[in-house]
Amino acid sequence: MPLQLEIVTPDAKVYDESVDSVTLPTVQGEIGILPGHIPLLASLQPGEIQLTSGGTTENLAIDKGFVQILGDKVSVLTEGAINVEQIDLSAIKDARLRAEKALTEAEKMGMDPAEVERLEAIVRFSIAQRLVKQRRL
Repeated sequence: MPLQLEIVTPDAKVYDESVDSVTLPTVQGEIGILPGHIPLLASLQPGEIQLTSGGTTENLAIDKGFVQILGDKVSVLTEGAINVEQIDLSAIKDARLRAEKALTEAEKMGMDPAEVERLEAIVRFSIAQRLVKQRRL
């Protein structure tokens, strides 16, 4: 019996398929999930999700978030997710540099904390994407 994996970001549902297994980066360490896993709710850290289906492995970079495992359904709520094959290293570098510059200026000017958090999230997710992509090169 396969797992039903759902990955949702604030922008869209980015994945909703049956898979054989999932590996996730939690704040307590990496965990592997197979059908019949015990119920679990955990915090996710930025990193890589590996999912296996029919003998093939797919890799996604994710930002921080949460995972809920209930029965054979795995629900991932994350601030960002992208397939490793879609990651453009030069675009990530540019986005990270722009966000770091804006973050430095924001801290000097006493910018709204929500805007500072948004900029920090951009930097954090771009670093996670770069690390995941470089592992696959």
